[in-house]
Amino acid sequence: MSGRSTDREGRSVVITLMRGRLPVFAAILALLATPVCAVAAEVGKSPLSASPQRGEGTRFAQPGMIAPDFTVFDVEGNPFHLSEEVSRRPVLLLFWSVFCDPCRAEMGDLQKAQDRYAARDLSVVAVAVDGAPLRKIIGEFARQEGYTFKVLMDELDTGGLWKAADPYGVGVTPTLLLLGKGGTVVLRKEGKVRGDELEKAVSSLPKK
Repeated sequence: MSGRSTDREGRSVVITLMRGRLPVFAAILALLATPVCAVAAEVGKSPLSASPQRGEGTRFAQPGMIAPDFTVFDVEGNPFHLSEEVSRRPVLLLFWSVFCDPCRAEMGDLQKAQDRYAARDLSVVAVAVDGAPLRKIIGEFARQEGYTFKVLMDELDTGGLWKAADPYGVGVTPTLLLLGKGGTVVLRKEGKVRGDELEKAVSSLPKK
């Protein structure tokens, strides 16, 4: 299920997560309740709807392919260059949305991966596809949840395409990819990833 798809889904997320997180999700609720505004052009567009037409059989960042490069900012406003990161170490890359229930469960698993595979020099990165105007809100959410991996914000380019999600053909969230050192896609999974699947893929990476 794509995050940001309907107001009903957004309200469901807010109700589910209000306990203990009032400041963050009250702000999200306020955004959802706002009519046409400055953030609507970016927050209201999903990667699927913003993508160019895809012919049948088109493949995006599948295992064996070189992952597309992108540069976006993290929730603190620092630039992140994927090409620089994969030149040094493998990258576990998750596309997610704060309005997506399975995504938040996957974020918890991502933190476990961050802790478990630290010795392998694996970089763990989550790209929020909710739009740059929500950077502060998602940054606060990440801090409240105690995430220690990199949390990035996707944003639209001058052509109206998502800088990170569109080159990867992300049409649903969560979408998880494991990139080997150098950028080759080792694993791609849409939806929930089983622990044994991830363990097998990470174990196949060369040890540092």
